[in-house]
Amino acid sequence: MGTFAESFRLSAGPEGVLSFERFMALALYDPGCGYYRRPHPRIGRGGGSDFYTAASLPLYGELIAAACAALVGGPSKAREYTFVELGVEPPGGVLRGVAHPFGASLEAGVNGGLDLRGPCVVFSNELFDAQPFRRFRKRAGGWRELGVRSGSAGWEETELPAVGADFLPADAPTDYCLDAPTGARTLAEAIAGQPWSGLFVAADYGKSWEELAYGTPVGTARAYREHRQSNDLLAHPGEQDLTCHVCWDWIGQALAERGFGAVSLESQEAFLVRHAGPVLAEITAAVAPGVDGRKQALLHLLHPSLMGRKFQVLTAFRPGQEPAPGPASRRGGPGA
Repeated sequence: MGTFAESFRLSAGPEGVLSFERFMALALYDPGCGYYRRPHPRIGRGGGSDFYTAASLPLYGELIAAACAALVGGPSKAREYTFVELGVEPPGGVLRGVAHPFGASLEAGVNGGLDLRGPCVVFSNELFDAQPFRRFRKRAGGWRELGVRSGSAGWEETELPAVGADFLPADAPTDYCLDAPTGARTLAEAIAGQPWSGLFVAADYGKSWEELAYGTPVGTARAYREHRQSNDLLAHPGEQDLTCHVCWDWIGQALAERGFGAVSLESQEAFLVRHAGPVLAEITAAVAPGVDGRKQALLHLLHPSLMGRKFQVLTAFRPGQEPAPGPASRRGGPGA
């Protein structure tokens, strides 16, 4: 297994500079040293992990299964669908140990290719925010893309030549920093470009393009390591997670352009209450009085100050043209 410095030098060439997007792709997904390639317990609350997600709570899978089944027409209709979870991390996906109504379920990791066919429910939790993104800073003479170079004190930010990307707002103030989640849009295009029909469900944190372009002047990028959030994106490459808010407008547009309709964005709280309400009621009625583990899990998932509003869920549906030839096949998951 090579070091990150070696991979950087090979990719950067004689100039010794990479765009931040390429730096992030190496830091997260390089086969020899990428963060998501290492046999490391990234998710969880225990020692050695770096962050936890809704998928860390077993109750989450029950609610996702119920909500997705409701969205495709109920449990009897759900039997016609294969539930495919993308970006699964050890020890497994949200349906592990969960009784569900789907005809089959498949898991795909964060690396590899896509092969989606037939009627599917394609689900991901915090996958899109982990895709490489581009960084820009507004200067008096126009926008400059940010890159990374190896300096005497370690990895250093540098400005690349002026760029003219058509999505950059011309009226942004000087020194505005924009983290453009282009990798998330590319991933949405790749998923929607596969010959499958059914329900798309992405749970993540994101903003509208208006919010990203005008309401986040220092950008949304951050790093996570050992349950600590940091703004130092260049520290510990290959040993920390890098992420930014996704652009829900871009993902929705990518789906709509490829035949998906009924595109909807809700807070996680609203999504689970609206579509998994009966299961929520059963869980609440079944647990003992007082505070127990399942009630605490519900609190974390639904409370507006915890995960309820921090995360959003985008759904879309593409109807099938004919009966499915068979369940989706597995060849790993989407990579960067």
